[in-house]
Amino acid sequence: MSPLEGQDDLTRKQRREQARAQRKALEEEQAAKSAQRKRLIQLGGAVGVVVVIIAIILIATSGSGSKNAVAPKSSAATQATAEVTALLQGIPQSASVLGNPKAPVTLQYFGDLECPVCREFTLGALPTLISKYVRAGKLKIEYRSLETATREPETFRTQQIAALAAGKQNLMWHYVELFYHEQGEEGSGYVTESYLQGLASQVPGLNTANWSAARSDPAYATQVTTDAQAASNAGFTGTPSFLIGKTGRSTQKLEYTSLTDPSSFEAAIQKQLKA
Repeated sequence: MSPLEGQDDLTRKQRREQARAQRKALEEEQAAKSAQRKRLIQLGGAVGVVVVIIAIILIATSGSGSKNAVAPKSSAATQATAEVTALLQGIPQSASVLGNPKAPVTLQYFGDLECPVCREFTLGALPTLISKYVRAGKLKIEYRSLETATREPETFRTQQIAALAAGKQNLMWHYVELFYHEQGEEGSGYVTESYLQGLASQVPGLNTANWSAARSDPAYATQVTTDAQAASNAGFTGTPSFLIGKTGRSTQKLEYTSLTDPSSFEAAIQKQLKA
């Protein structure tokens, strides 16, 4: 064999080795990609299972953990009616005002009926103020509308007008208090016509037919707009917000420290009584 033939054999051998090495590398690369695809598929399946599990948990949680509005004829509704009746019984009402019209101090309460923070005040500090100052003829409270928590403006107007319409029979505060006591989860869409009618049916002494007719009075829609303007003039952007002052005179913003502890409200009332 000539040196040239030996060199050619070596070259062929080298080419075979190189081809074999390249093929092996390609096979290893393909095997690695196949293994990676398999892992991704397994991971995707696992993620899919996790997503399904999370979805099931969220559905179950939202169904059991959300606070639904109180049904009108339920035991909770009966209890709420009893509590509201006991709190307000014997206290004069006139339209949106609770208390003696000649009370020396006036508190304006700006609220959204769907506002959960307003509910804190209603169930927290307010009963003490009503029992201690309103019932004694020292304070009157005027409820005013300010849209904050309610998502749909039309729903806001409808629910606030429903409360104002009860005021035509001097029972607005019963309606407002029942609304807060039986309030559903914010943004859940619980405020329906059935819900509003249910509240009306719980207000002691309310003529529901007259109440339904009063809801179409344009004066109440105007009142909601007027309240919003008053809130804007006062610089209010959240609820609940309060103005306080001597009855018939200018009012000032009431700064509170707690909605459940009435102390800061009492201090403001006492200051006005002594002024």
